[in-house]
Amino acid sequence: MLHLRMIVPSDRTSAAVRLIESTVGTTHLVVLAGAALDPSGDLVLCDVAREAGDELLHGLRGLGIDQDGSIAVENIDLSMSTRADTAEEEAPGEGADAVLWEQLAEATHEDSTLSFTYFSFMGLATMIAACGVVLDNAILIVGAMAVGPEFGPLAGVCTAIVQRAPRLAARSLMALLVGFASAILATTLFSLLMDWMDLFSQSMLDAERPQTSFIWQPDPFSFVVALLAGAAGTLSLTSSKSGAMVGVAISVTTVPAAANAAVALSYGEVGQMWGSVQQLLLNLLGIMLAGTATLSLQKRLWRTQRGRLKRRLRRG
Repeated sequence: MLHLRMIVPSDRTSAAVRLIESTVGTTHLVVLAGAALDPSGDLVLCDVAREAGDELLHGLRGLGIDQDGSIAVENIDLSMSTRADTAEEEAPGEGADAVLWEQLAEATHEDSTLSFTYFSFMGLATMIAACGVVLDNAILIVGAMAVGPEFGPLAGVCTAIVQRAPRLAARSLMALLVGFASAILATTLFSLLMDWMDLFSQSMLDAERPQTSFIWQPDPFSFVVALLAGAAGTLSLTSSKSGAMVGVAISVTTVPAAANAAVALSYGEVGQMWGSVQQLLLNLLGIMLAGTATLSLQKRLWRTQRGRLKRRLRRG
């Protein structure tokens, strides 16, 4: 269940209440007239089944409540109510399958912001991975994968394509391009510094690396894994099962590939650098294709379920 807290302009409270009452899957409606001071208006509270949340939010935005008032959405971890149970049963589909497009767009928008934190995580993850590839240490590679923040912008691209949001697409692509470019540049300088300190050497990079040589030698499995990870990551975001994101992060070689490219660049190893770039692009492409396909399928399935419910209600 979701809990909605709204500040509604007084002249639109009746319309908002009618919308909430007519939306299947809503309950616990509360209206406190004149309770809101900034902005002024009525405080409206309600609970809604997750599978009905997107439709209700779309309708509330259609009333302009997000512009002249506010809409806040919270997840309810526990709701002990027979009415809530009934509302969830009446709503179409399953809550785990529902996509809150507004929430997804907001999350990917925030994750695609070129902030100090984003650059820091991207650079640090790539430097950790650089240590991993030089030392042929799989543990460091896995750690770097988990630290990397690149899935946010990738999900932003997928969301933008499905929702036809060119601004979000441009923002997400810019975050990917600038983020990886800056991380590779910073890691190249880091590699040169480590070489100066006699901690890195070209012989270490050129040596047999059974644990990490796959990073700059892409093969069909690289693309297959990227497709599977893209689908799993997208499902994790849309279903709010964030625990699965760790598994997604450590199954693709985007950050390690960028790191290997940076170290190879610092030593002028064109072959390894080009192979790493290919691995990076292959993973990014696979994730975006699978993520877009997954979101498109979810959107189509959800429209079909809502259409069946509406036809059933008309017949009833």
